[in-house]
Amino acid sequence: MQLKRQVAERYRQVNGDHSMTEADDAYVSAQFAVLDELCTAHGCDADDVRRLMLDRRLPLPGYLRSDGAEMVLVDLFALAEQAGGTDALQAWFTGHWADEGVGAAEWDAYLSGRYVCLRSVGPATIRRKDELVAAIRAALANLDVDPTDDGTALRLSALADELDALTPAFTPYDRLRFGGPTSRDTYVDAVRARLRERP
Repeated sequence: MQLKRQVAERYRQVNGDHSMTEADDAYVSAQFAVLDELCTAHGCDADDVRRLMLDRRLPLPGYLRSDGAEMVLVDLFALAEQAGGTDALQAWFTGHWADEGVGAAEWDAYLSGRYVCLRSVGPATIRRKDELVAAIRAALANLDVDPTDDGTALRLSALADELDALTPAFTPYDRLRFGGPTSRDTYVDAVRARLRERP
């Protein structure tokens, strides 16, 4: 229980202390796995995984359900397996960015457990999301200049659709811990609303 408590404390340091509602619990139960159950399915000890989290070798849970369950990515162990183990994971992960500083920042973000903005978290999806957000911003700027530009509108729609496929729905709890709208709110839902309203 001590390790579980330490993980919960670290989680709250990162995310703040916000209450989960029944709707939040239902959302995360449908989208994420309970750490203990995932470890049982993979034949590993949950406390060993908690130690790896606290040692910054695996990401923290994405959520703490209101009953205290640590909710983690269903594919929590997939990246470590691709990398050849948790000892090799950091170098493998950060090596996907040419800029060492960017790679280090993304590694910190990954370890925080706050990459709940992707259905599947890994260097490829993280990079693609960043590319899509940048492209959506550029297309929105072009649409500001010429709202009647059908080509830009079509491109914007396709970009929002691709981002939609990468990102889950989010839950109200996310807007509390992130301090405002989620990336889906801004770059999918708001973009689609704008496209519906254009002349």
